[in-house]
Amino acid sequence: MKILKDTYAIILAGGIGSRFWPVSRVSKPKQFVDILGTGRTLIQDAYDRFLNIVPAENIFIITNRNYEHLVKEQLPFISDNQILGEPLGKNTAACAAYAAHKISEISEKGVLIVAPSDHLIQDNNTFIHKIHVATKYARENDALVTLGIKPHRPDTGYGYIQYESKEVMPGINKVKTFTEKPPLELAEKFLDSGDFLWNSGMFVWSVPTILKALNSYLPELNLSFSEVKGAYNTAIEHTHIDRIYTSITSISIDNGLLEKADNVYVLPSDFGWSDLGTWKSVHENLHNDTSNTVLNANLHAINANNNLVVSDKHKLVVLKDLDGYFVIDTEDALLICRKDQEQEVKEIVANIRKQYKGKYN
Repeated sequence: MKILKDTYAIILAGGIGSRFWPVSRVSKPKQFVDILGTGRTLIQDAYDRFLNIVPAENIFIITNRNYEHLVKEQLPFISDNQILGEPLGKNTAACAAYAAHKISEISEKGVLIVAPSDHLIQDNNTFIHKIHVATKYARENDALVTLGIKPHRPDTGYGYIQYESKEVMPGINKVKTFTEKPPLELAEKFLDSGDFLWNSGMFVWSVPTILKALNSYLPELNLSFSEVKGAYNTAIEHTHIDRIYTSITSISIDNGLLEKADNVYVLPSDFGWSDLGTWKSVHENLHNDTSNTVLNANLHAINANNNLVVSDKHKLVVLKDLDGYFVIDTEDALLICRKDQEQEVKEIVANIRKQYKGKYN
């Protein structure tokens, strides 16, 4: 497919990835790690994916200021102006506003594709097609477009999007409701109904549409970024961003804007997507025909099944009578955790940080 002109990819790469501890650390979070053993990190995969969609100079990375050096190391062809460094993490609404205002001074009518850096997409051709459909609709309409994933199971770790059955154009439906991570019983009902999708966290909108929406639903946040007009894409951009980030509200784009707006649309999609949020998602995507899944490890298993083992190839890992566990081994820390407790890893890490005063961050 053709490269889209006047279209900009905004890759979100600022998270810490606590649920991937001890491999993902504050100093080097999961998006900068080869978490799947492919030889490429997640942010490199995301960058490569968008090279097939927009010009290289139209790919921007928004990340914590502490990770700018990692972006430059792993994406050496990207310019300094293509890195949006946040002094503090203030959630996705701030990311969306920062990107929209910065790009508005490059293109007043450009289309933005906002996507996390830590997603796995196995069917790139279908993904590219969906992005082309979404950008065309966003360019021609006053529409906030999101990509929704057809659910395969009643997963409680994802947000859900309910949509109207009638298409506004081929492949695009109007959004009815958003629901954050429901309990299992409700997730099962969503799956049975057939009109709910997983919220992928990927969005497409034009510069005028997102600025209008920010002004309507997050006016104080929008005003803060508006005050930086004229400084974007200059040497003093960082100074102004540092100033406003100390006072802006921390809120997600979903809660702050999309749940309130009446011009939100979704593309029901299925392109082999996973948000790679936990070790369980890695296990599912690496799973093979053997009794255990191994990543960079030398495993000797004795009556051990259905485990994910991550270690060093130079270290022999011996498992006996173990079933359904994660065994994640690094130089200074070892995590052994039942697979059904994957969502508790974040809490465990928070306790470790507190008790050991950041030693294992």
